[in-house]
Amino acid sequence: MKIESQTYQARRERLIKSLPANTVAVIRTGDLCTRNNDCEYEFRPNSHFFYLTGFPEPSAYALINSQGETLLVTLPKDPEKEQWEGFRYGVDGAINVFGVADAAPLEELDKQALALLDGAQHVAFSFADETLRTQVLAWRDALAARARAGAVAPTQLVDLAPVIAEMRLRKDDQEIALLEKAAQISVAAHKQAMLTVRPGMKEYELEAELNYVFMKSGARQPAYNNIVASGRNACVLHYIKNDETIDDGDLVLIDAGAEFGCYAGDITRTFPANGKFSAPQAALYQVVLDAHTAGLQELVVGAPYEACHNKAVRVLTQGLVALGLLHGELDSLIESKAYRDFYMHNTGHWLGLDVHDCGAYRIAGESRPLEAGMVLTIEPGLYISADNDSVDAQWRGIGIRIEDDVLIREDGPYILTHGLPREIAEIEAFMAQGRSI
Repeated sequence: MKIESQTYQARRERLIKSLPANTVAVIRTGDLCTRNNDCEYEFRPNSHFFYLTGFPEPSAYALINSQGETLLVTLPKDPEKEQWEGFRYGVDGAINVFGVADAAPLEELDKQALALLDGAQHVAFSFADETLRTQVLAWRDALAARARAGAVAPTQLVDLAPVIAEMRLRKDDQEIALLEKAAQISVAAHKQAMLTVRPGMKEYELEAELNYVFMKSGARQPAYNNIVASGRNACVLHYIKNDETIDDGDLVLIDAGAEFGCYAGDITRTFPANGKFSAPQAALYQVVLDAHTAGLQELVVGAPYEACHNKAVRVLTQGLVALGLLHGELDSLIESKAYRDFYMHNTGHWLGLDVHDCGAYRIAGESRPLEAGMVLTIEPGLYISADNDSVDAQWRGIGIRIEDDVLIREDGPYILTHGLPREIAEIEAFMAQGRSI
């Protein structure tokens, strides 16, 4: 399952048509990152670069001229280095496998860039890439210094990132297939965790179950650091220590997703370590589930992005009042954001090549309308700090989040993470299967 080279070429052609005339676009994939001493982390390409090329190797550059023709500059074939570090596509592979018009070895980067930029009016690159910014300005200055010899340096710099972000926001059929695959691998991993959890386990033992399912399913890496938070740890939104003991009576919050083909899954489920929700846990869980259900109904074509969050906040606040955790008139509590003591994040984010994917959430100051092909998460939650002595002790130390991945379609929202229990009775019944073995 992969994206065809013709799709990448079409994306590059769309990109250049979105830029001013006589523009050369430059983008790089990044370099290997040192883990310690002479050991490096496994390479993962820059998402913008991968979206436009599909090329997986480090230290590569793509230069796209105003006709949409791409020069890929890459590490050359080198049998000795490949013996130690692994296969390289090289110049010929870049052309034959990835469908670019031309390719050159990395040592020719400056020469090739100067030739392409000479006479271009604009050069487009990601302003956030400090390394590339330095290179582009050096190339521009080198051409300006050759003006007497007839060289013409670009006079305008264009930020490439917002243009690519808008392209990436709407997923095509091939991307949707990869996202659903990542989602379903993630579903299988969460099911494994629900079936195998036992009081007395370490959080990292449960994390190992997730990683086992990810890897045996073809997802070599999680899409982000796994969160396996038991008891009061679930109130820490990005808890990643995962090293404490899971106690009897704890809820376990797992926020974890697989990365497949560089596309991210992102799921959160909260379930009881012993297989049964206590009464306070069930009461709070049902409030979060009701907010999830209500927010999901707002994920339709044409609805403002913020509608889901606003609906979830209203349902969560109503629930907090009903349980005695908040006191006052509903609209006033929402307006004053009193709920933020218990719910301090948004109800979702874009999803794609990055788990927090790119794309503007507001257009001209207004919440942008949802469109078919957008993919986002829905993830309401409640977090009652163990140190919050303003609430009854029965609620303290309970953290709950329920998150799914959703594709916006003309016929309504489609849950990519389908098949994973959300209802209290479903979760308890499913977990009971693991205890009967």
